[in-house]
Amino acid sequence: MNVHGPVLAAQDAEDLQVISARLQDAVARIGDLVYLPKRRRFAGVFNRFKWEDGKRGDLRVRSGLHFDGVLSVKSRNLKRGAPDAIISLLTITFTPKAADDPAGSVELVFAGGGAIQIEVECLDAGLADVSSDWAARGRPVHEDEH
Repeated sequence: MNVHGPVLAAQDAEDLQVISARLQDAVARIGDLVYLPKRRRFAGVFNRFKWEDGKRGDLRVRSGLHFDGVLSVKSRNLKRGAPDAIISLLTITFTPKAADDPAGSVELVFAGGGAIQIEVECLDAGLADVSSDWAARGRPVHEDEH
């Protein structure tokens, strides 16, 4: 995959908030999210809105997200047997096991109540755009936008 633009890295919860904001309302096929236990990596490809361009989500771009140092992955309320099912990402959070402990749990929360929980030995994530942008067919409207 060719990278189009800078790679965002996250090594703490504050960094992860930046990645989460970039991926708010991104969509993915369930089949495009994979756990690679031998590589200790979780990776996914999303179609995200380019919120950072200031065009209020008028453009989309394909982006790759990964987490390294992954110990385990669990999902709930996702149709794992339906790889073409589309899911919409709401947020990503990190909860350390204990104060000042680099190990913890990353949670990807999706619309409709689905979630993926990723146990990591330390937070090591990256997000990179892997395509050119294109015009979005509509954009999400949030409750606070009236």
